[in-house]
Amino acid sequence: MKNRIIQSLKISSGILISALMVYMLFAFKPSPAKKHIHFDKILGADISFLPELEAEGHKFYDNGIQKDPIQILKDHGFNYIRLRIFNNPSADSGYSKKGYCDLENTKKMALRIKAAGMGFLLDFHYSDNWADPGKQFKPKAWESANYQQLQDSLRAFTKNTLLALKQQGTLPDMVQVGNEISHGMLWPDGRLKNLDTLAAFLKAGVQGVKDVDKSIKIMLHIACGGENAESRYFLDNMLKRDVKFDIIGESYYPEWHGPPDSLSRNLADLNHRYKQDVIVVEYSQHKQAVNDIEFSLPGNKMKGTFIWEPLSYGEAAFDEKGNANAFMKTYSEISKKYNITQ
Repeated sequence: MKNRIIQSLKISSGILISALMVYMLFAFKPSPAKKHIHFDKILGADISFLPELEAEGHKFYDNGIQKDPIQILKDHGFNYIRLRIFNNPSADSGYSKKGYCDLENTKKMALRIKAAGMGFLLDFHYSDNWADPGKQFKPKAWESANYQQLQDSLRAFTKNTLLALKQQGTLPDMVQVGNEISHGMLWPDGRLKNLDTLAAFLKAGVQGVKDVDKSIKIMLHIACGGENAESRYFLDNMLKRDVKFDIIGESYYPEWHGPPDSLSRNLADLNHRYKQDVIVVEYSQHKQAVNDIEFSLPGNKMKGTFIWEPLSYGEAAFDEKGNANAFMKTYSEISKKYNITQ
């Protein structure tokens, strides 16, 4: 009897252990990696000013109801958010002594974007302050770096930023390697006239993205919305030097780039000439016209638009009291007209 009891206990224990192992196999199976959000058509907004506005006490309303502005944008057809990031905005001559648009603020905003189920575009300025066609100054920490050190720094900063976002589950779906780099980046070394150096810098930034996730879409962003010859010169020279990218990003501001017809002619040529997708990644005026031009061109390479700072800048989509206005209704109509999915 004793032997039978012992044998029975052994069998029961074996069954229990096997059952436990099966349970652990399924209960503690690693979660599959989160896939990047993909939209066939993008209706996006750059709202990098939002943390500053909220810190100043600004609130936002839609039909008299206070809401998170990210949700208001989504309710009116937006499906993508763009954020800019600086190397060290708190540095001397930096963007913000309070550190706005640094990594920590970007991480907080990224959580909100992902919670809303929206796409996330991260815009690297590779500077402590604004980078645009008129200024592309090196971060203070890189001022004395040589050619190789600048490439290494570009790659490391890009990679480490994305690793921090990956750790909290908020990797961007798309990345800009530089902001409005029509005249180059990291001046004076990476000015446009130094085409080989500029290409090397871009390759370093691209590699920093690929080090973390090869599926993130890469954008090269130039400020030549209505300037076809300038657009072609930049793109042809980067392609000739084997810079790999997925998307051509264009800024369009009529005071610098001409009327909407100029944008239309340029985009039509880019659509025909290059295999990359095309996005108007910054604009403020001619909201209906810009989207009509983008979404009406043939094929499936014209992916969409990003309105720049619609919470507070220029022809903002909110009034001074934070109420969504007629411009916001325009986006509801654009979303319906072009079947923008969310």
